[in-house]
Amino acid sequence: MSYFAPRRDRLRKLLKKNDVDSLLVTNFTNVTYLTGFTGDDSYLLLRRDGETLISDMRYTTQLEEECPGLDLHIRPPGTKMHEVTGGVLEKAKAGRVGIEAESLTVGLLGKLEKAAQNTTFVPTSGLVESLRVVKDKQEVEAIRRAARQAERAFAAVMAGLTPEMTEKQVSADLEHTARRFGAKGLSFTPIVAVGPRAALPHAPPSDHRIGESDFTLVDWGANEHLYMSDLTRVVATGKISGRLQKIHDIVRQAQEAAIEAIRPGKTCEEVDAVARQIIEKAGYGKQFGHGLGHGVGLNIHEAPRLAQNEKNELKAGMVVTVEPGIYLPGWGGVRIEDDVLVTRDGHEVLTNVPKDLGQLVIA
Repeated sequence: MSYFAPRRDRLRKLLKKNDVDSLLVTNFTNVTYLTGFTGDDSYLLLRRDGETLISDMRYTTQLEEECPGLDLHIRPPGTKMHEVTGGVLEKAKAGRVGIEAESLTVGLLGKLEKAAQNTTFVPTSGLVESLRVVKDKQEVEAIRRAARQAERAFAAVMAGLTPEMTEKQVSADLEHTARRFGAKGLSFTPIVAVGPRAALPHAPPSDHRIGESDFTLVDWGANEHLYMSDLTRVVATGKISGRLQKIHDIVRQAQEAAIEAIRPGKTCEEVDAVARQIIEKAGYGKQFGHGLGHGVGLNIHEAPRLAQNEKNELKAGMVVTVEPGIYLPGWGGVRIEDDVLVTRDGHEVLTNVPKDLGQLVIA
């Protein structure tokens, strides 16, 4: 498709800056970003004058459908990936080849060095990821679709929620329902945490029943086939106590103030501080023990990070979560999360699920 070639061209501009002639892309997610190919076990050799996608015969037809016009090198049966890749490098006279240091193992690098003895391998870090931080129009629209799928799944599951259901059952229902609404699946295994278990920010679903407490935290998102969404809400499953309402109000105020602060030029730590100061002023600073948010895209956790000591500036096109929380062991926790697009003159909230506890009560 037309928007993959410009991504590769932007990456080429980084090759000279990093003193390499080519880049061997071995991170499968980065290969997808640069080519549109959705399979795995494939590498992309990006040169200053072209590119070659190295794959195998299982994907021949899929590659033709997803990457028309791209130069392909199909690995024959009985050959090994490092051998074939080494041959491609040697034939291309690739010279100084950048490798993705976070992706390529030491063992595989050793094999490539033997297979491509005329090639010099140079560790690089985050070249493709630096491009993925700012989303293009197609990526933003995909995240919008993921948000809609997540919202519809949540609304449908909420309508059928009963006190007898377990955290595991709610998690499974969210997955099934998201698929019914067109998602590939969920972005991750949902966090469904009843009462005291909501004090665990990443509580895995268990056999605890919804009716065991007066509230349940639900953290979920949809994968629209490539791009992710990520949301969190607290659902009232009984009478809303004064303590729950108070803590929910603090978290909601912190979240909405942080969202309002998002705009180009703001640093990640400045936005984090907006929410953190509100929670600290309310006396719960020590109970907010994680960063305010993270980027979302092809992965559920991407750059940038909204957190303390993160000095990167926000730019138009970035998509981040904003998810402050307060966690009290023995009682529970409250977190509210939305996905936010940084625009040229501010921000746009991409997710739309009620935050008012009165609108999130099950019968």
